[in-house]
Amino acid sequence: MNPIVGIPACSNMLRGHLQHATPARYGAALLGGSGAVPILIPPVGEAELALLDRLDGLMLNGSPSNVEPSRYGAPEDLTPGRHDPQRDGTTLPLVREALARGMPVLAICRGIQELNVAFGGTLHQQVQDLPGRLDHRAGEGPLDVQYSPKHEITLSGRLARLVGAARIRVNSLHEQAIDRPGEGLIVEAVAPDGIIEAVRVAKAESFAYGVQWHPEWGYAEDPASLAIFRAFGEACRAYASGLRAAA
Repeated sequence: MNPIVGIPACSNMLRGHLQHATPARYGAALLGGSGAVPILIPPVGEAELALLDRLDGLMLNGSPSNVEPSRYGAPEDLTPGRHDPQRDGTTLPLVREALARGMPVLAICRGIQELNVAFGGTLHQQVQDLPGRLDHRAGEGPLDVQYSPKHEITLSGRLARLVGAARIRVNSLHEQAIDRPGEGLIVEAVAPDGIIEAVRVAKAESFAYGVQWHPEWGYAEDPASLAIFRAFGEACRAYASGLRAAA
């Protein structure tokens, strides 16, 4: 039986109507890489906590929007008008409760930032403006160029063992990133400029990782990405069977 994994949707206005949606590639990677059935979670707040009773895993996906700075106590908003408070109000309680239940969690791009904020961490709002940091934004060109590998990262700990490598090249499409890691998060990958690229929840009862890059893009052709999705799928199947083995 295929496990069921929830993917939070984002709020968008389309022709004057509020839409809840997310790029289809996340669900495709879950199906193909994890063997899990994706289900979208509308961003309607803490009411969605009831859905966790029906899920075997949670994947926090990427988004063009940013976590509201007020969520992590930032004194200034450097990206006004580019937030999704409905999603914040849904994902932050969801990830806390999912981890409290021992549910597997995979957090990607915006997702790792949500994971960090949920644990009390803070974010860099514009990495490209910081001294000594690379410009991690997508740049111009077609999508296959924007999502092509941009730089190498150094992995450590359990994530390095999971993907079977200490260094991999990743795609880089973000302007925000972890500043101060939240309590209980272990850094397991960094970029050449020191930007945090992956974290693990130290006391999680199951698979619980956040990655700043986009393993869902071209996952089938990338050994590291496929390893992440396969491990997540195995953890979701174990959770569905009542097991709680840490990744």
